[in-house]
Amino acid sequence: MPTITRRTFLRHSSLSAATAASLHLTSGVRAQSPNSKFTIGLIGPGGMGTGHLKTLVKNDAVDLAYVCDVDQNRLAAAVKNVTDAGRKAPKAVGDLRRILEDKSVDAVFIAMPDHWHAPATLLACDAGKHVYVEKPGSHNIREGRLMIEAARRTKRVVQVGTQTRSSAHMAEATAKVRSGAIGDVLACRVWNSQLRRNIGKAQPSAPPATLDFDSWIGPAPMVPYKSTLLHGIWRWQFAFGSGDMGNDGVHDLDVGLWGLNVGFQHPSRIAALGGKYFFDDDQQFPDTQTCIFEWDFAGGKKKQLIYEQRIWAPYKQETYENGDAWYGTKGYIIGGKESGWQMFEAKNKPVESGKGSPDLPAHHANFLNCIKTGARPNADVEIHHYSACLCHLGNIATRLGRTLNFDSVKEQFIGDAEANALVSRTYRKEGHWGVPKA
Repeated sequence: MPTITRRTFLRHSSLSAATAASLHLTSGVRAQSPNSKFTIGLIGPGGMGTGHLKTLVKNDAVDLAYVCDVDQNRLAAAVKNVTDAGRKAPKAVGDLRRILEDKSVDAVFIAMPDHWHAPATLLACDAGKHVYVEKPGSHNIREGRLMIEAARRTKRVVQVGTQTRSSAHMAEATAKVRSGAIGDVLACRVWNSQLRRNIGKAQPSAPPATLDFDSWIGPAPMVPYKSTLLHGIWRWQFAFGSGDMGNDGVHDLDVGLWGLNVGFQHPSRIAALGGKYFFDDDQQFPDTQTCIFEWDFAGGKKKQLIYEQRIWAPYKQETYENGDAWYGTKGYIIGGKESGWQMFEAKNKPVESGKGSPDLPAHHANFLNCIKTGARPNADVEIHHYSACLCHLGNIATRLGRTLNFDSVKEQFIGDAEANALVSRTYRKEGHWGVPKA
């Protein structure tokens, strides 16, 4: 990936015009000279965190001052990746609070497991740090709302890692959808169709000596260590992840909402079916899932989004492994974040198309530029909240096996105590410094 210069920042940041929220400014941004560097701490440098690290070390505008991980092996690998790139070795710490205490740190990149996303973001905002947090931004609906409130209260920039929001090809596709080019768009279909692996079954055992398992659990309820929890496998467990709907599907749901243009409004009704149809292992979330979301608008108008998940499929669906299709009264647009899009008029006449792929450097650039300018980023925490909540709502409806009615303003299910118990979560009984205060 090329080094990101100030000119690149400005070029990529123009994509923020594609979102309404990018026009709103915040105050209290960092006073920074044009030649100064952003001092960054990376929390969770494994998995996607490694992708962030390798992008950040190629950016001359960034000083990667810290890396943080509870796994000593991952921490050592992160330091080596930085020095191998010819950069000064960052400070390696196992406790994220050491980064937040350092007043010279401008921003943190959070690539921890889902159950840490909101707690770490809240702590970082309150410490005066700007935040880039991986998707899904929240582990549950309530934590997502707390993240928005923290970002606005502290006047910090909070960007979520749905990098397609900064990718030119899907910005173009969703703009076409919203422009009326295919008529009145009444429905959108989103799919997550790919082949995952069987994670196996495991019994509780002692954690590796190199892992601080207590810190990994953090504010979540304590459970015994199992080899089917780490690394990355936690996302299939209710207490720590949000299934593949929140892992990969959230990217495509986010793009689907971007085009569907429903604003800051949750769906009114959610219906879902699914379960483990294929895998016989320790996964708790569905491998097969269909969710239908319906929005109500003034004058009786409605819109619908359908999400399909099959994570046992060794083939691409409609030429896109993961994709979005928007259906209008005059035509439709179909596409995938990894490759591009096509527009068809009536009788399936192809008329336009575009190509591209997710642009992580552009998403970084947009985040850093917003720290300078005070603009809301392309994947602002509030924009992302409505996409992440589709994952939470869909998973709750699938888990309960019934149609749910949702109050978008109160962010509560209507007349359903069992569903409302899943709007938030149970935290660690013995307490933990990471438990949200609100």
